[in-house]
Amino acid sequence: MNSLEDSLIQKIEKTTKSGKPKGSLRLGLGDDAALWAPRLGYEIVLTCDWFLEGTHFLRNTRPDSVGWKCLARALSDVAAMGGAPKCFLLSLALPRSYTGRWLGQFLAGLRRASRRFDCQLVGGDTTRRDRILINVMVLGEVRAGEALLRSGAKAGDLIFVSGRLGEAECGWSSLLRGRNASLRNSRSVRKHLYPDPRLALGQWLAKNRIAASMMDLSDGLSSDLPRLCAASGVGALIDSGKIPSAKPAESRHLTAANRLALALNGGDDYELLFTVRPGEARRVPPRFQGIPLTCIGEVTRKRLVQVVQANGQKKSLIPGGWDPFRG
Repeated sequence: MNSLEDSLIQKIEKTTKSGKPKGSLRLGLGDDAALWAPRLGYEIVLTCDWFLEGTHFLRNTRPDSVGWKCLARALSDVAAMGGAPKCFLLSLALPRSYTGRWLGQFLAGLRRASRRFDCQLVGGDTTRRDRILINVMVLGEVRAGEALLRSGAKAGDLIFVSGRLGEAECGWSSLLRGRNASLRNSRSVRKHLYPDPRLALGQWLAKNRIAASMMDLSDGLSSDLPRLCAASGVGALIDSGKIPSAKPAESRHLTAANRLALALNGGDDYELLFTVRPGEARRVPPRFQGIPLTCIGEVTRKRLVQVVQANGQKKSLIPGGWDPFRG
């Protein structure tokens, strides 16, 4: 007779298995470990990500969105390197009472994300715990010499971001308030629940050697931009008037100043922050597959990260994004 854990593993395997291993994947689910054979001329991209109840999501969050988002978050790190995801490992701890309907809906969302981003589940671990803990490890690949790093920015580079910043935080706020049904199904709420890692954009920027440095925006521009600058040994000057924020229709309860604060400090957007040499900037289109690409400033030699305010004055950009150890 199978144990509950064996039954749970079989449920995960049955729900998420995508058929025979593809490409460089030699062995997937069903053994002690997966087997991966790297391709000649490629480098392996490895990343992992925690997704914790009470920290990153609430227990009443839609289970399918938890399944989708736990994978999408980790894939954003692969996008930031210009890589293509190939497979992932899932470690899952949850209460026994959540091994039924909740797990089924969670796995449905996970499988949709797995198919959408062509990234196959190949193993992991399960255990019991009072709170839901999820860890995802992703394996991807990038052509040798094409990986985009945080450390490639130089003075004079132009700074770009994809999408609109602060949207996911705006969506989270709408869900917490819960007063307006139209807002609960808005673009910003969808972005919070079902983020879309910019994999195609990252691969395009890497393949065409357009970006000089890149990282994903998961903690907020005010926290992530200084990290890129520190890795490159440079500074930055950005224009507050050029930062693309949530559309007024979805943030009408906010003032312009609050929208800017969300764009600077709001996390969970999973957009890309990248720098481009001045001579390559003309190759950056206004939109990529419908996603806006906006130049917001310039890399500077002086190691200060500053923002130009509406009155023209420069102000130090204070990191105010997500920090799990703050407070």
